Amino acid sequence: MIFEEKDRIVFAGDSVTDMGSQNPVGEGLFDSLGFGYVRMTENLLMSTYPELALRIVNAGISGNTSRDLLQRWDRDVMEPCPQWVSICIGINDVLRQFDSPAESFVTPEEYRDNVEQMILRTKDKVKGMFLLTPYYMEPSQQDALRARMDEYGVVCKNLAQKYGCVLVDLQAMFDRYFQFRHSSYIAWDRIHPNQIGAMLIAKEVLGHCGFDFLHWGTNG
Repeated sequence: MIFEEKDRIVFAGDSVTDMGSQNPVGEGLFDSLGFGYVRMTENLLMSTYPELALRIVNAGISGNTSRDLLQRWDRDVMEPCPQWVSICIGINDVLRQFDSPAESFVTPEEYRDNVEQMILRTKDKVKGMFLLTPYYMEPSQQDALRARMDEYGVVCKNLAQKYGCVLVDLQAMFDRYFQFRHSSYIAWDRIHPNQIGAMLIAKEVLGHCGFDFLHWGTNG
């Protein structure tokens, strides 16, 4: 497993990360981490690797675009002094082009620049970074919103390769899942996952971390 004793992992993002967490930053007991994939990730880590005493921080804020997240990056992501940082942003950058087209939305070019700035401010100060692709739970790649979201996903993939970040392709993961279940099973609006969807994201993230579900049973 890539995480070491007392590592702090900050999950930065929008409503998919936030999911009712304490704002601007949630950490600790009770409901401060919200009820989404960040909480699921903590549950899996703490129940399987209790000896590591990992520290999980939710720095997601509902409605954020990459522009918003970059503006609060130093305060909410860097000030907690993380060893690992996860970025899951971009969904609102795309959605605003469809539900609020009169607003000044974030173009793919600005999105690339915003996320790149996050990486450059962070990569030399942490052990590693995760880039989670934005997604839309629509299997048809010809759907206009899905096709636009895929453009932003490509930006994530290119940046992850350029800077050696861990790429977590959430769109590809959901596409695999939809071979068996309709998207409404995990998200009525095709964006905000229920508990099953949150667990899918958590498992996909941990699948890139050398996570061993049998660790506690064999070594605890």
